[in-house]
Amino acid sequence: MSRFPSAGHLASWAGLCPGHHESAGKRTSGRTRKGSPWLRGALVEAAQSAGRSKTHLGEHYHRIAARRGKKRAAVATAHTILVAVYYILGREQVFEDLGVNYFDERRSRRTTRRLVRRLESLGYTVSIESAA
Repeated sequence: MSRFPSAGHLASWAGLCPGHHESAGKRTSGRTRKGSPWLRGALVEAAQSAGRSKTHLGEHYHRIAARRGKKRAAVATAHTILVAVYYILGREQVFEDLGVNYFDERRSRRTTRRLVRRLESLGYTVSIESAA
């Protein structure tokens, strides 16, 4: 891993860095680079199987797939896996799965408001009390 100065350089070499195309202040979707086809294929396949698991990576896949589609979500999750591998192998850090509810816990107030508004739009009256 010492060949790559950062995780972004590794992702770029593998062809999993996000594409970027901007002209006159207008951002359009960019294609990812051509990279290592074998590494890219293996990581996308791993990302698709992670999308079927109940882990942080599976939740990451589902959040992106809901907005952008399954194939883009697979590439984005493959990028996340590659960055994690870079830090595990290059910096010798231990991998800790953040859990399925990581995103909800991170934005608990926002999630609470969104769910209350959703229930009220369905015709329910909601009152919230803290459990602690």
